Amino acid sequence: MAPPAKTAKTSLQPSPAAPAAAGADAGTQAGELPETYEAALHELEGLVGRLESGQLPLDQLLNGYQRGAQLLQFCRSRLDAVQTQIKVLEGTELKPWLQA
Repeated sequence: MAPPAKTAKTSLQPSPAAPAAAGADAGTQAGELPETYEAALHELEGLVGRLESGQLPLDQLLNGYQRGAQLLQFCRSRLDAVQTQIKVLEGTELKPWLQA
């Protein structure tokens, strides 16, 4: 039986040679959309905080703004899809959701 292959350890930190984009979280690269609404919202909230801090260089500010627009569009499309599903469940009239 052959010995187990050695695997290289990878760091979650970006390398100094390739800094992460302003909007990219550890598991999401710029351009890729998160799998869930909640993950997109979490990334968007963090991104807004970084943008509002005023500490980003201009190029990262622009990249962050573009990423934020992508995330916002993703969140809106998910919310629209849920609203459509609710309309289907309730008929053609969208009724307000009342918590009991």
